Amino acid sequence: MRVLVQGAPFDFGAEAAAFSAAAGGAGAVVTFTGLVRDLSGRLQAMEIEHYPGMTERAIAAIASEAVERWRLVDALVIHRYGRLGPGEPIMMVATAAAHRAEAFAAAEFLMDYLKSRAPFWKKEVTADGADWVAAKDADEAALRRW
Repeated sequence: MRVLVQGAPFDFGAEAAAFSAAAGGAGAVVTFTGLVRDLSGRLQAMEIEHYPGMTERAIAAIASEAVERWRLVDALVIHRYGRLGPGEPIMMVATAAAHRAEAFAAAEFLMDYLKSRAPFWKKEVTADGADWVAAKDADEAALRRW
């Protein structure tokens, strides 16, 4: 299991290939990459802050829970911080399991956790200024299903 919190971009293809190659015994690998969205058409950047050490520990704890709960062969979580532009990759989740149902469920669980509970603070920057991104009811509802 690997958890990376980094400012630098990541290469999705290389990460997915390395993860799949190392997932011995898996019958399914699920990957997901989240991108910075510009829903308003005005976004210049997304600024993401975190507390080093605390953030990695929190994500590692939930990834460990996913590994145990769905009997995963392996899991990978990459999340970026810093200033990101529209369309840039912000995070990646990969899960490997004996069967696809477990790999998909674990990946969704991790994505829902990252969206709602991972200790990141996001600020949207436009030409008009900057605003912190508030939690959304839909994200909380998605997390409650687990």
